[in-house]
Amino acid sequence: MTKVKIYVTLRESVLDPQGSAVQGSLVKMGYNEVQDIRIGKYLEVVIGDTERDLDSLVKEMCEKLLANTVIEDYRYEVEEAN
Repeated sequence: MTKVKIYVTLRESVLDPQGSAVQGSLVKMGYNEVQDIRIGKYLEVVIGDTERDLDSLVKEMCEKLLANTVIEDYRYEVEEAN
């Protein structure tokens, strides 16, 4: 089995109203050092034994369902599951 950690974030060119709202709230709470926040998604996917190429499998899942590639970027890390 293999664990894949997937990080999905908005592209830099896309406005992040949720991140802006959180950043504004933190400033109001006295955390004036916070300059910017970008909100994203973190997923852990455990993949069982397969003969398919792991990189191709993960890219396919991300591009078909896990990330909206029009406005989001994704990256992933692969590690052996315990």
